[in-house]
Amino acid sequence: MDIVENVKEGLRSVKANLLRSVLTSLIVAIGITSLVGILTAIDGIEQSVNESLSSLGVNTFDVRSKTNRDSNNKGVTEKVYPQIRLSEAQEFIDSYKVPATKSLSANLTGIAEVKHMSKKTNPNVRIKGSNEEYAAIKALEMQEGRNFSRLEIEHGSPVAVLGYKVYKALYDDKDKKVIGSEVTFLGTQFRVIGLLKEKGQLAEDNYDNMVLIPLLKANQMAKGKGLWYELTIGISDPTQLEYAMGEATGLMRNIRHDRVGDPDSFELEKSETLAENMASITSGLRIGGFSVGFITLLGASIALMNIMLVSVTERTREVGVRKALGATPLRIRQQFVIEAIVVCLLGGIAGVILGIIIGNLMSRAMGIEVFVVPWLWMIVGMVVCIVVGLISGYYPAHKASKLDPIESLRFE
Repeated sequence: MDIVENVKEGLRSVKANLLRSVLTSLIVAIGITSLVGILTAIDGIEQSVNESLSSLGVNTFDVRSKTNRDSNNKGVTEKVYPQIRLSEAQEFIDSYKVPATKSLSANLTGIAEVKHMSKKTNPNVRIKGSNEEYAAIKALEMQEGRNFSRLEIEHGSPVAVLGYKVYKALYDDKDKKVIGSEVTFLGTQFRVIGLLKEKGQLAEDNYDNMVLIPLLKANQMAKGKGLWYELTIGISDPTQLEYAMGEATGLMRNIRHDRVGDPDSFELEKSETLAENMASITSGLRIGGFSVGFITLLGASIALMNIMLVSVTERTREVGVRKALGATPLRIRQQFVIEAIVVCLLGGIAGVILGIIIGNLMSRAMGIEVFVVPWLWMIVGMVVCIVVGLISGYYPAHKASKLDPIESLRFE
């Protein structure tokens, strides 16, 4: 019952010193708002990105020909494995039963010069043969036109999809129709059926400086030179990635006739997904959010301790009366600590509500429509408030509990 009475006394004290309590709670609220707001925005961004990546199927792994070094450290030449042939890659696509997006591509050249009428590019354009799934699995969007049709892929039609940088080099007149025009490279004329949106310079492939053509056509233009074919398998469910990789390994070993006990005659590599990159980025942002919130709450705890010390001085006679009536030092400490916790909780509740609102508004401002209610950070915020109240209120409460009742009653 004494604890309940102390809680009521704390609330009465807050009400009696309303302006001071509100200002102190406001400091705490700002700290909790910064903590919960930033973390809510980060959770919204992460959830939106994960949903987008899942829909794009970018949890991928690659199956490619095994590359060989000339020798190892002991000077022993490594075994040379034959490249994956087009027929083997196609058999893999036809036989792979795991639900997935299956892209097949190969680089024809990286030093092509593309021409359109009197215009031409620098001789550094990459020509890549691909199937119809390549653009989807690499998240390439069309600015104009369309992707390859299955019929064009099967027949190796002379059609091309231009990267944005290639388009800018060849088509100065914005009013000029791109789709249906013709470009020439490597002595062959192609009809343009699509234009990719600008992607920017990426680590692996500069899609803007690339021309996509049907894979069969690229194979024909290689003139007997073996291309390095690369299969990219996209799994929509990231939890099935390891299973899908195991199935792919078994199927490709069977297609390549790898004997039991022999190493794989191909390479299988899990791509580092954008989700993994986002996780590393958001972990850093969370540390920053915690740091901002901690610094603000540190200032709030110092302000609260100062106010509680003032409160102890102002209520010295009250403490003397309570002790004269039989209140123990423990009950006196409880009174002041609970009062500090009440002030912090009032600020914490306001801070959590404001943090959720501000965090979701930040996400909305970045074009993210997901509304996040961060239950974990709400709980963390309230626990932090209680800890701040305990730390800030304990010293003033301890000081109050040590007051001499006779000297306290004489205090003016």
